[in-house]
Amino acid sequence: MPFELETAPNPEKLKRVVIEPVSRVEGHGKVTILLDDDDKVQQVRLHIVEFRGFEQFIEGRPYWEVPVMVQRLCGICPVSHHLAAAKALDMMLGVTITPTAEKVRRLMHYGQMLQSHALHFFHLSSPDLLFGFGSDMAKRNIVGVIAAEPAIAKKGVFLRKYGQEVIRMTAGKRVHGTGAIPGGVNKSLSAEDRASLLKEAYQMIAWSRDAVHLIKGLFEQNLEQYNAFGRFSAHSMGLIRADGAMDLYHGGLRARRADGSTLFDHFDYSNYLDVVVEDVKSWSYMKFPFFRSMGNSDEGWYRVGPLARVNNCDFISTPLADKERKDFMEFDNGSATGSTLGYHWARMIEMLHSAEAIKDLLHDDDICGTELMATGKRQERGVGVIEAPRGTLIHDYSVDENDQVTHANLIVSTTHNNQAMNESIRVVAKQYLDGKEITEGLLNHIEVAIRCFDPCLSCATHALGQMPLEVTLVGADGTAIDRLTRNMHGVCSTD
Repeated sequence: MPFELETAPNPEKLKRVVIEPVSRVEGHGKVTILLDDDDKVQQVRLHIVEFRGFEQFIEGRPYWEVPVMVQRLCGICPVSHHLAAAKALDMMLGVTITPTAEKVRRLMHYGQMLQSHALHFFHLSSPDLLFGFGSDMAKRNIVGVIAAEPAIAKKGVFLRKYGQEVIRMTAGKRVHGTGAIPGGVNKSLSAEDRASLLKEAYQMIAWSRDAVHLIKGLFEQNLEQYNAFGRFSAHSMGLIRADGAMDLYHGGLRARRADGSTLFDHFDYSNYLDVVVEDVKSWSYMKFPFFRSMGNSDEGWYRVGPLARVNNCDFISTPLADKERKDFMEFDNGSATGSTLGYHWARMIEMLHSAEAIKDLLHDDDICGTELMATGKRQERGVGVIEAPRGTLIHDYSVDENDQVTHANLIVSTTHNNQAMNESIRVVAKQYLDGKEITEGLLNHIEVAIRCFDPCLSCATHALGQMPLEVTLVGADGTAIDRLTRNMHGVCSTD
């Protein structure tokens, strides 16, 4: 599965088309497309152009501050960082958290999955799906959806609202809460909040199932286009429960090759560095992970997230979502399982699973229990892994004898998907732009491919100390006086 069009020959002689910023995603990025004189695509790249140094500035902070600090990476998926950090520090404290603490955290996490998936599908992606990828830009937005499909828009709003309420009741706030702490949680669910959430739980399940059927219907109506759009083969990775079920909160790592064979299974995620390596390229602040056994990032890249999780698991533990997963896997002889647009279908299956799981947890009396904290034997390092809405999220911390963080490494979902996103936009560019006059509608096809992955670009930038840099000193007459470059390995040179 090597990359195509990795580096165009003589790029300075090619025409450049830039999409900046990429719209309807979280964070800031741009796409550059290089065309020859015949408008043939020679190179396509997704560049992440913002930088955030969380791994560096949490060093020296007391470990108990970390679960609250790191969630400031993002306002869309803060719960994921909050819980991954808390899980890492559970390991560092040597504890197995209590049943009440785990179930409260799981409830918080499923609320996060529900609201994030609803936000992405209904607010960010549905305009493309409902109106067409090249439709009128003035209509192709959430306002257009509200005007044309008010019932669909309403379901999206209320599904996200419900997920946010689950988060508020478990974490203390809808955004940047404090509910998960090293060793457990600081509160359980009150009886009043439990009753309030239960009143709406079954409606959320019904609406989530409607969303699954909506995207399935769109696949049926646009089968040829959806199956071919940005299609490529890829390895995949995600957490899996001991019995092979999808588990979004905890489990072992399972990776499968592009041909479906298993690369590793139920792997202890605390040893993730034995199977995953991060590469750096000169044209992006975001790193490029790959499977160590594959040798390099051109052959060993993989994808994570809803499509990978639905494909990788043996079954889903909630009945309605499991039935929809089977329909997805069997659709058109399995064609949707390899479709880039299949991410949306898999995402809605996960939203349905989250709604069902919330209902089940609300019926569990442990959710209102009083045993919130556990104690254990302190260690120097902890690793926490969770399946965030966008895919596998890794938090890795080392702490000294003064309880201060000495090292941190985060590999977020969008980073895992970095090369897969680049591959998808290359394929789409060749399918729709090659040799044609460039229009806004055609360029939106590139953005549609990126939005399939629901990227969180602000979370994904963490190459501190390894960012390629070029500084040019320009005189008053506009001529270059001097130039200094630093490559991806930190080596500086002058012309």
